[in-house]
Amino acid sequence: MEFDFTKLEMDGRYRLLTNFIGPRPIALVTTRSATGHSNAAPMSFFNVFSHEPPIVVLGIQPRLSGEDKDTMVNIRRTGEFVVNMVDMALSQQMLVCGLGFDSDVDELEMAGLPTAKGAQLDVEYVTSAPCAFECRVERLIEYPRRVLVLGEVVHMHVRRDCLDEAGRYVNPEVYQPIARLHADNYITSDRQFVLKAPAMADVLKANQSGE
Repeated sequence: MEFDFTKLEMDGRYRLLTNFIGPRPIALVTTRSATGHSNAAPMSFFNVFSHEPPIVVLGIQPRLSGEDKDTMVNIRRTGEFVVNMVDMALSQQMLVCGLGFDSDVDELEMAGLPTAKGAQLDVEYVTSAPCAFECRVERLIEYPRRVLVLGEVVHMHVRRDCLDEAGRYVNPEVYQPIARLHADNYITSDRQFVLKAPAMADVLKANQSGE
């Protein structure tokens, strides 16, 4: 089947993109409201795009009315946010944070998630999360139905058991983030395997010999 995205309606583009591009990591994004309480919302339009500078990107759509969601309102005002990564232990609390609470409700409190103040930002992070990235807005790229938020990571909190003994590499037996596939379908990374590329010389030899 062929789909012309220049003619396809918005819902169709969303369905195809999110059904086939995945799994997508989940960012439980925390921000500070104007009244001083925390706001939290899960997002699967998220990934890391650079290490120098260290940049993560969120794709945030507005409400159906066209108004900014609470997360975007807070990001515009403060220029700060935290990305908390989600594993199975946080999956249900993540879903609670995604419910449509009023703007004056602290989703972290509703979900019963323990928090602490950021090291460099005035934003709470989830202490039970495997890791959390404190981010300052590097720039906003505006579209009519989506804002791309480029955030520069200025600090990272990592739960000690998620790293190896040297504190250098991730411990795959502990750090097993979940990711979204499509609709309400998710996947976990508890079945990991190693893939190593063949030597180029072996590939060239096989092609030359016609194997």
